[in-house]
Amino acid sequence: MRFRTEQQYPAPIDQVLALYTDPTFYPTLSGLPKISAPEVVDHQRLGDQIRLSLRQRYTGDLPAAALTVIDPDKLSWVEQLEFDLRGATATSVLVPDHYADRFQCSGRYRFTATSHGTTRELAGEVKVRVLLVGGKVEGALVSGLREHGEAEAAIVAARLSGS
Repeated sequence: MRFRTEQQYPAPIDQVLALYTDPTFYPTLSGLPKISAPEVVDHQRLGDQIRLSLRQRYTGDLPAAALTVIDPDKLSWVEQLEFDLRGATATSVLVPDHYADRFQCSGRYRFTATSHGTTRELAGEVKVRVLLVGGKVEGALVSGLREHGEAEAAIVAARLSGS
């Protein structure tokens, strides 16, 4: 299932990218819907290239039929983010801790200057290979990603404005 999300921030790109590439930022994202607060596993910087690895877990609800083949406690992954500061982009790949044969998710972030600040767009794809319920699980995960992104955007906007 392909998906797209977009958030608006009232700050210039350099400030938005500085926040998203700061490893101390991610543990502050607790209490957001459907996805746990990220734990920073790795952080590396090489000039304009920044790599972050974040461990997370899906905490939202799944369709009842999916629970017969998926243990919700095993829906965890490491998100591997690679930022290109010069290009104002980042790639994201979720590497599952479990169900690697049934779950794939990746995407690309694009940060764009606007007259009101910065837009962050994520275009990606999630695939769940589970007979009969894979599409429903994909829908639940994408819904969770969108809801999480909206809640995260409010925190980021407040932080960037100094609130």
